[in-house]
Amino acid sequence: MAVPSVVKIKKDGVEFTSSVDRAKYLLVELERAALRDIGKLIRKRVMQEARKQKGLKRAKRISRSYQYWVRKRENNLQVGIKHNTWYGVEQELGTSKQPKRALLTNAARNHIQDIRAIAGAYIKQIEDENRALKSIDENNEGENKDE
Repeated sequence: MAVPSVVKIKKDGVEFTSSVDRAKYLLVELERAALRDIGKLIRKRVMQEARKQKGLKRAKRISRSYQYWVRKRENNLQVGIKHNTWYGVEQELGTSKQPKRALLTNAARNHIQDIRAIAGAYIKQIEDENRALKSIDENNEGENKDE
């Protein structure tokens, strides 16, 4: 969807200019861009920790089982383990035969300050419309890319 234009209405010799739709669009898209960057950060940190784990024969496969999704309709972020990857779930939650490693949980908890910094950077861009438009990448549909 393209950036909505400013609406101008003339009534009784007075011109009204409304940029509410444009501002609303920018706020939603800035939020999506921030969520996308936060998802990238968390996934990157999880992959780094998974590769450091000792005793894991399939550390590379485990690190690839973590993924993030930025959903357009709800405008939210989900970071989790891909469908049908039992080894990722076992590593995260633990079983009677597998110790709990909580890679995803620890990555999110240990990097709260980084998450806040990313969100804060996008919030600051609300003040400058041109900077906000540069930050919004409408063609970036690859939220689930492997790095």
